[in-house]
Amino acid sequence: MIRQLSYLVIGCLILSSLIFSCSGPEEAKEKTYDVVVYGATSSGVIAAYTAKSMGKSVLLIEPSMHLGGLTTGGLGYTDIGNKFAVTGLSRDFYRKLGDHYGKFEQWIFEPSVAKATFQEYLDRAGITVQYGFRIQSAENKDGWITKISIENANNPSEPVREVSGKMFIDATYEGDLMAKSGVSYDIGRESNEKYGETYNGVQLMNGHQFPDGVDPYKTPGDPSSGLLWGISEERLAEDGTEDDKIQAYNYRICLTNDPDNRIEITKPEGYDPAMFDLLVRLFEAQPEKRSLGQYFIWSRMPNNKTDINNRGGFSTDMIGMNHEYPEGSYEKRKEIIDAHTLYTKSLLYFYKTDPRVPKELQEAIQEWGYPKDEYVENGNWTPQLYVREVRRMIGEYVMTQANCVGEEVVEDGVGMAAYTMDSHNIQRVVVEKDGKKMVKNEGNVEIGGFGPYPIAYRSIIPKANEAKNLLVPVALSASHIAYGSIRMEPVFMVLGQSAAVAASLALDEGQAVQEVSIKKLQGELHSNPLANGSTAELLVDNDDEGVVVTGDWEVQNRHGYGPTLLKNAGNGNSISTVRFSPKVVENGKYDIYVYFSGTEDATSQTKIIVSDGKSENEVFVKETDIRVEGQTRGEWVNVGAYTLEAGTNPFVIVSTEGADGTVVADAVLWVPEK
Repeated sequence: MIRQLSYLVIGCLILSSLIFSCSGPEEAKEKTYDVVVYGATSSGVIAAYTAKSMGKSVLLIEPSMHLGGLTTGGLGYTDIGNKFAVTGLSRDFYRKLGDHYGKFEQWIFEPSVAKATFQEYLDRAGITVQYGFRIQSAENKDGWITKISIENANNPSEPVREVSGKMFIDATYEGDLMAKSGVSYDIGRESNEKYGETYNGVQLMNGHQFPDGVDPYKTPGDPSSGLLWGISEERLAEDGTEDDKIQAYNYRICLTNDPDNRIEITKPEGYDPAMFDLLVRLFEAQPEKRSLGQYFIWSRMPNNKTDINNRGGFSTDMIGMNHEYPEGSYEKRKEIIDAHTLYTKSLLYFYKTDPRVPKELQEAIQEWGYPKDEYVENGNWTPQLYVREVRRMIGEYVMTQANCVGEEVVEDGVGMAAYTMDSHNIQRVVVEKDGKKMVKNEGNVEIGGFGPYPIAYRSIIPKANEAKNLLVPVALSASHIAYGSIRMEPVFMVLGQSAAVAASLALDEGQAVQEVSIKKLQGELHSNPLANGSTAELLVDNDDEGVVVTGDWEVQNRHGYGPTLLKNAGNGNSISTVRFSPKVVENGKYDIYVYFSGTEDATSQTKIIVSDGKSENEVFVKETDIRVEGQTRGEWVNVGAYTLEAGTNPFVIVSTEGADGTVVADAVLWVPEK
């Protein structure tokens, strides 16, 4: 009897990780959560943690068995754009990764480390993810979502379960909760005319492209022989025209060259080398390209691992094979995911074994394999396909190209974006040039050159007549090309926190999400960035009021922290300075960091004067000690810890005194010690 009771208890504990509790179905149905978060992506984890930290009851549901979305799914080479845009708990996440790797912040990392970090947030908040439950329907009464019905993805024959909530956050890439709730959305590309844009719609550009002259037919020059695998029969529309096609998906591949941690790349079931006949023609068309880095973005991660991404005309992007994904059934989506898995594993095996692969490339890939210590529950392969763009809500406000380039600036910003307007290729087609048929990729756009810009709160909420208690921080309201700039994992985390704070404020005030005070929301995000009431760090950027500049400094609007940075050639006789002064509101010990942005002809050392408001100290930062990693051109450097008091006037001065090259003055950060 005791043994039977033990088995019963163990079984109940196991079951509780899959369903809501060990209570019966009726009791589970009766519970109404303050905030229901659907999707344990990076955004969903931060949203759930924030809402729970603000005293709300939270349920976090994940339709798959995977935690953390792309951030834990192989995208370890973080798409930053500009670190200034990464705030609150999103920034805290990269600081915690820094703790793991012995740095202040860490922007390149292993999938398992990211997953463990997200789990720490959930454990601290006492949140248990309900894995393997996917939405079937949502009940929307007069704009208020009252409950959703979810099914067991691993056993759909089980009875459908109902979850009641006061506020809902759709943190999925797909926007499934949003769609089931009757909220308007877009799929594909708008025409340029719709929002007065330049880079929307069909775009035949040169990025990640085939060189001219690559024949598309199985028998070169013979259309009757049929097209090679991966080439569409559709005719190319005019530039700027709309369609319902979406940019290519791929996997961000984690491999290792550590012999003790490596599993060999083997032939996947269903392998067909004919899938890569077009790649062979690309090899032949560019014989000078003989390194893996010319066919893949092969980014190195800690502990001899990689984050591999698409590069060139034929790479990890499975172009044109995902167009049915957004509106597809769960079964259709699985087919598409499985097809991408087969394609990607086949691509690696092709490079490793096919005699048509150039020798230099084949020899280079031989040392790589799947890491034993990653994705151990999924056969050492990431369970997260990079679904770059699925649905996009049409909300209270639509972010467009005008927002990205600063032509239109919103006042209800609850996060920032800073990345290039970026779209991967969307289709692979036959075009004619100088009377010759050839293959080209279409849809790639990479347009940057602008600084951080605010993302409207109105872009993460639906129209009031459609849903009054739903927030959508991932499949948010943006045009195709603006979404390409916003859709970065750190930004999704920022917006997840903003959504949770807004949901909490709406609950406190008994309001619809459209009625939340923007000033109150922005104030809470600014004063309580970690959602736990701790002392906020103090950031002073060179663009802030109160920064005192003396001497001759040049303003540069790219490659710094924030909108601009200041540069001085450092070879004059006079001394130029930039003085950064924080407003201290809480006494305590603060670690002080100065941001150094990479520049040509940098001075070998920079003089920094640090004051705690009472005395001054000189610090010299050597250029050789500034180590920049990942997708950024700058890094924070610690210049010491100081005790500061409210009412005093501490400062940090960047000086050109003694410089033998270019001096940069960009930003200073005062971080309260934990």
